[in-house]
Amino acid sequence: MSALSILLGVAILLVLAYRWYGRWLATRVFPLDNSEPTPAHTLRDGRDFVPAPPLVVFGHHFASIAGLGPLLGPAIAVIWGWVPALLWIVLGCIFVGAVHDLGCMYSSMRNRARSVADLANDVAGARARTLFLLFGVFAIALAMGVFVINIANLFAPGAGGAEGGHVPEAVLPSAALIGLALVVGVLFYRYRVSLAKLTLPALVASLLFVWLGVQYPITSLFGWELTASRWTYLLLGYALVATLLPVWVLLQPRDYLNSFQLFLGMGLLLAGASVGGFTLSAPAFNPAPVGAPPLFPLLFITIACGAVSGFHSLVASGTTVRQLDRQSHALPIGYGGMLTEGLLATLALLAVAAGLGAEWQARYPDWLTAGKGALANFVHGAGALVSAVGVPLALAKVFVATVAVGFALTTLDTGARLIRYNLQELGRAWRIALLTNPTLSTLLAVGLIGFFALLKAPDPITGELKSVGALLWQLFGASNQLLAALSLLVVSLYLRSLGRPTLYTLLPMAFMLVATLTALVIGMRNFALQGNTLLLGFSALIFALAVWLVGEAIVAWRRGVHATVPTR
Repeated sequence: MSALSILLGVAILLVLAYRWYGRWLATRVFPLDNSEPTPAHTLRDGRDFVPAPPLVVFGHHFASIAGLGPLLGPAIAVIWGWVPALLWIVLGCIFVGAVHDLGCMYSSMRNRARSVADLANDVAGARARTLFLLFGVFAIALAMGVFVINIANLFAPGAGGAEGGHVPEAVLPSAALIGLALVVGVLFYRYRVSLAKLTLPALVASLLFVWLGVQYPITSLFGWELTASRWTYLLLGYALVATLLPVWVLLQPRDYLNSFQLFLGMGLLLAGASVGGFTLSAPAFNPAPVGAPPLFPLLFITIACGAVSGFHSLVASGTTVRQLDRQSHALPIGYGGMLTEGLLATLALLAVAAGLGAEWQARYPDWLTAGKGALANFVHGAGALVSAVGVPLALAKVFVATVAVGFALTTLDTGARLIRYNLQELGRAWRIALLTNPTLSTLLAVGLIGFFALLKAPDPITGELKSVGALLWQLFGASNQLLAALSLLVVSLYLRSLGRPTLYTLLPMAFMLVATLTALVIGMRNFALQGNTLLLGFSALIFALAVWLVGEAIVAWRRGVHATVPTR
């Protein structure tokens, strides 16, 4: 099977899905009305609530939801075969992920940009709100910890383990993009320079720094060797500073520029697949890889953000909805953004299934190796695809790595900001004034991310303390997808209170709930057999919070609780 034919087929399906199903949802289930002002206007404060052009908001939203999820997930899940992975990416993003994102954005937009967790208070009670907030804080901190580990390993020489697992050449262009974003943000918002005049020069400059990064890889700073551990602390420091800044200073412009980098990368991958004549070297089906857990439900957990992601609910109702200029923009940004991420996940899948060529078998001998080398495999395979259009392979790999890091940093910034919002909501609910303070809640948010990024556990064989980064990905996938199921549950309760159809949110919610809870049970059994009491405890906590929240929702559904917030 050729990579090009798969890409064309997927692209056609996604365009048809947006044209028919997306527009139908935006009319019948989540009606969007431009005559009503959005929270970005009614609550405008110049810090978090700032209306922005739709292209800028799409850039922020897409950059925030993409991250490493749609790259790492498919690069691991391909070990079960490219056919099941591709089917879930396409069907999942159309009927589950995109519905989830649009539904969360719609519900928040109609309720003064309140988070999905806050809405749980209206439709399922105060306990449900607290449980959702706690679950959200835990899930985001865990996910961002995993991202920090992967970025640090990508930057630090020798940290990745496998060939191509570390790319210190990506440090300079990644840092330069932050500087360029600060300049663009100030020129656009303070000096009213049009985006048309800023975009092309900034994009060209960012590509120039990719070339400079190849010439000047950064492995030390003022004689201070930048190890993976030191990169972890630097990244946490970046997250702290970036989260404290107003969204227009760094978050919006960096996400905007990141999106163009990604679109360029996706275009190069598409072009490479078109002219390179790549065929898939990965098996179509491989139901029992060495050391792998069962395909169901772990395939649906491992793919993660490429098909559906609970993290998206927090982005949609936490930062994106506060920047929407018109209600109709929710369709291309919410539903369309998830479909675009599905295309990105397809490209990531093909990068490893076709781009690795004869190396596929050596890089995927078993489940453990596939998980540890996922990012390295994506960078290597995607670099091979990009090089097919004439870009030198070394430069292509650095560009791919820079794009991946840029989106991971974007997600890290947004994730820390969302944890802060959730902690502030908990502070208001529990009447703890310290938690409502933006600076203190940000410090706590970054501290929670750092806890997971620096977490170590004893090796079951040697007893040596080691990073649990590889194991955290499975736990991240389960908690992230479970958060999506719970968000769909809250949206369903809200739709019911409005008398709107709920079938289109309840069915995907039920599937994700069964898949994720089953995966957690399997994970808890494995952690118990390994003697890993730390991750066993985290898994049990996630399971308990989820079951409790579902119980609260069932009680609310039977009572027929209606939303108390006035809606129009």
